[in-house]
Amino acid sequence: MKAEDKSENEVHDLVILGGGPAGLTASIYAGRDGLNPVTINGPKPGGQVINTETLENYPGFPDGIQGPDLAQKVMAQAENHGADLRFEEIIDVDLVERPFRLSTHLNEYAAHSLIIATGARPRKLGLEKEQKLTGNGVSYCATCDGAMYEDDVVAVVGGGDSALEEADYLTQFARSVYLIHRRDEYRAGRSAVELIEENDSVEPVLNAEVVELMTEDGDLSGLRLQHGDDEGQSVLEDVDGLFVAIGYEPNTELICSQLECDDWGYIKTDDLQKTSVEGVFAAGDVQDHHFQQVITAAASGAKAAMEVNRYLRRRD
Repeated sequence: MKAEDKSENEVHDLVILGGGPAGLTASIYAGRDGLNPVTINGPKPGGQVINTETLENYPGFPDGIQGPDLAQKVMAQAENHGADLRFEEIIDVDLVERPFRLSTHLNEYAAHSLIIATGARPRKLGLEKEQKLTGNGVSYCATCDGAMYEDDVVAVVGGGDSALEEADYLTQFARSVYLIHRRDEYRAGRSAVELIEENDSVEPVLNAEVVELMTEDGDLSGLRLQHGDDEGQSVLEDVDGLFVAIGYEPNTELICSQLECDDWGYIKTDDLQKTSVEGVFAAGDVQDHHFQQVITAAASGAKAAMEVNRYLRRRD
């Protein structure tokens, strides 16, 4: 990381918000194009990938790679190509003024163009032990971590399309899958419901909520459920993994009042990662609520950086 502070009077060609796969890939491409991007990584660079114990579906690593290791490699690659990685947190963004103005707790920045890659965070159950077990019994991504539970018993919490699709997906690995939903019917579409109805390895548990994560020797061992309002509790024993699929929340609190977002708070972009504000691009989970994979985030980051380069060349 470069140690010198930037003058608040200096106007950068590009500032990138976010140090996950999308932001760091954008940093690599922009750095190679000579844009000398400043990348505001946030206090915990690497994005959600750092919470993944082993990433087995990212190209180039036949035996998989640990999430933190991948993050470190991509950060080093970005720095090698001239990106200025800043471990600061954005507290204010002004997209009305030109150049754009951004503030962290430490510095003020001005930029001719901006890539927003602040990602999204999974909604959590809010239970005791949930954070401690994340990556070690509790997961928010079946595609990322499902293969770790070969021949185990797992549970999925949620009732939307993603939850049902993840439950079906996990039966490729797990011996059996509980599908826990707090209502008496799913919110998912008919095609997703049919997946579950036709899969004998999925056992629906409706009208129930997980109220306790049970552990043994520090590992997840079971789930305590509350059934309805007054129908008592039960315990699912010998559950090795819990996949929480109750949706994501995009990190757009500072943004959506200044550019166009959808009803869920995700930034709207076109196929070239352009937002509703000229010179502002978005990439990764902050604008993709469908795939939300490391590889798709990285790809959109590359696209955004290439489009920024074209934008700045036309502007000049």
